[in-house]
Amino acid sequence: MTGNPATALRRGAAGYYPGEAGTELLISHGGLLGRPGISTCIRHCTSTAGSTPAAHIDWETLQQTWHQLPLSGGERRVLHIAASLCAGTSINLSDALTSLDDRNLHLITTAIQHAAGRRPPHW
Repeated sequence: MTGNPATALRRGAAGYYPGEAGTELLISHGGLLGRPGISTCIRHCTSTAGSTPAAHIDWETLQQTWHQLPLSGGERRVLHIAASLCAGTSINLSDALTSLDDRNLHLITTAIQHAAGRRPPHW
């Protein structure tokens, strides 16, 4: 698929707040989406209207290999929170929120608000 993968992922998640939130968390992070272990888990499809290119993360496949990805602790925490929002994977918030820098904490806080139905202005 040609085009912007972020746009396709947003289309694929549209309409389900937790999915939108987790997807946007990955996109907004800036460093995770292009990683080989993550980008190879993007599955291309069409939008629910059936004509517009869309995409989604294959969370099951990603979860089988994410322990092997070369990620920093903060990146790993962001990825796990995104997976929890999008796919309902279990996460220990006390571990996941420990030692986050201000930027990642802001991204995660925004994602939690989005999942609760308070979309950020860019949606």
